[in-house]
Amino acid sequence: MAGQEKVLGKSKLGRPAIGKGVQINSSFRPEDVSALDAWIADQPEPQPGRPEAVRLALRDWLIGLGYLPARDDPEMAN
Repeated sequence: MAGQEKVLGKSKLGRPAIGKGVQINSSFRPEDVSALDAWIADQPEPQPGRPEAVRLALRDWLIGLGYLPARDDPEMAN
Protein backbone atom coordinates (compact mmCIF):
# COMPACT_ATOMS: atom_id res chain seq x y z
CA MET A 1 0.00 0.00 0.00
CA ALA A 2 1.24 3.43 -0.85
CA GLY A 3 2.55 5.59 1.98
CA GLN A 4 3.01 2.76 4.46
CA GLU A 5 6.36 1.81 5.89
CA LYS A 6 7.25 -1.69 6.86
CA VAL A 7 8.54 -1.75 10.43
CA LEU A 8 10.98 -4.53 11.16
CA GLY A 9 11.33 -5.97 14.64
CA LYS A 10 14.65 -5.79 16.45
CA SER A 11 17.02 -8.64 15.70
CA LYS A 12 17.24 -11.36 18.34
CA LEU A 13 20.89 -12.13 17.55
CA GLY A 14 23.69 -11.60 20.04
CA ARG A 15 23.64 -11.31 23.79
CA PRO A 16 20.42 -10.26 25.47
CA ALA A 17 20.42 -6.62 26.53
CA ILE A 18 21.08 -6.30 30.26
CA GLY A 19 21.55 -2.55 30.42
CA LYS A 20 25.08 -2.95 31.76
CA GLY A 21 28.52 -2.86 30.25
CA VAL A 22 30.76 -0.60 28.27
CA GLN A 23 31.03 -0.99 24.53
CA ILE A 24 34.61 -1.12 23.26
CA ASN A 25 35.21 -1.13 19.52
CA SER A 26 38.49 -2.57 18.28
CA SER A 27 40.18 -3.44 15.02
CA PHE A 28 42.05 -6.71 14.62
CA ARG A 29 44.73 -7.97 12.25
CA PRO A 30 43.47 -10.47 9.65
CA GLU A 31 45.60 -13.28 11.09
CA ASP A 32 44.11 -12.67 14.56
CA VAL A 33 40.58 -12.83 13.13
CA SER A 34 41.44 -16.06 11.30
CA ALA A 35 42.71 -17.61 14.54
CA LEU A 36 39.61 -16.42 16.40
CA ASP A 37 37.35 -17.89 13.71
CA ALA A 38 39.24 -21.20 13.90
CA TRP A 39 38.73 -21.30 17.68
CA ILE A 40 35.02 -20.54 17.25
CA ALA A 41 34.70 -23.34 14.68
CA ASP A 42 36.14 -25.80 17.23
CA GLN A 43 33.52 -24.91 19.86
CA PRO A 44 30.38 -27.00 20.39
CA GLU A 45 26.97 -25.71 19.34
CA PRO A 46 25.78 -23.14 19.97
CA GLN A 47 29.06 -21.58 18.93
CA PRO A 48 29.84 -18.12 20.25
CA GLY A 49 30.01 -15.22 17.85
CA ARG A 50 33.13 -13.13 17.51
CA PRO A 51 32.17 -10.58 20.20
CA GLU A 52 31.41 -13.32 22.75
CA ALA A 53 34.59 -15.20 21.83
CA VAL A 54 36.66 -12.06 22.43
CA ARG A 55 34.91 -11.50 25.78
CA LEU A 56 35.64 -15.11 26.81
CA ALA A 57 39.29 -14.86 25.76
CA LEU A 58 39.78 -11.56 27.58
CA ARG A 59 38.13 -12.88 30.73
CA ASP A 60 40.24 -16.07 30.71
CA TRP A 61 43.41 -14.02 30.16
CA LEU A 62 42.57 -11.64 33.03
CA ILE A 63 41.78 -14.58 35.33
CA GLY A 64 45.11 -16.18 34.40
CA LEU A 65 46.95 -12.99 35.30
CA GLY A 66 45.08 -12.68 38.59
CA TYR A 67 43.15 -9.51 37.74
CA LEU A 68 39.82 -11.33 38.00
CA PRO A 69 38.85 -14.09 40.42
CA ALA A 70 38.66 -17.63 39.11
CA ARG A 71 35.15 -18.58 38.03
CA ASP A 72 34.92 -21.46 40.48
CA ASP A 73 36.26 -19.43 43.41
CA PRO A 74 33.22 -18.73 45.65
CA GLU A 75 35.09 -16.25 47.84
CA MET A 76 36.36 -14.23 44.85
CA ALA A 77 39.99 -14.86 45.82
CA ASN A 78 42.59 -16.49 43.60
